Amino acid sequence: MHIELPGRPEVTQQHGYFHAGATSAIADSAGGYAAFTLFPEGTDVLTVEYKINLLAPAVGDHLEAVGTVLKAGRTLTVCRLEVFGVQDGRTGLVASGQQTLIRVNPT
Repeated sequence: MHIELPGRPEVTQQHGYFHAGATSAIADSAGGYAAFTLFPEGTDVLTVEYKINLLAPAVGDHLEAVGTVLKAGRTLTVCRLEVFGVQDGRTGLVASGQQTLIRVNPT
């Protein structure tokens, strides 16, 4: 799953980099949607936990987050998270992580 976040002042910090919260949020969303694509119709997804390593200042015109399912289970699913800063068509890895999600059945 690929998600993009355009650069704008509301998602940057005092030095003009994308804020760690914005970087983490887009990573969490990309993993959640990746897991959701494998869940049965009528179910939902929630993040149980995630860890993110901020590897470099998040700079660029936009961020691109990639969520990849590593292991899909009946209840829990584990995803790899990667976030890239994109500037003038060049990409650089700015964050990497892992996430555990739970499938929520309707009540």
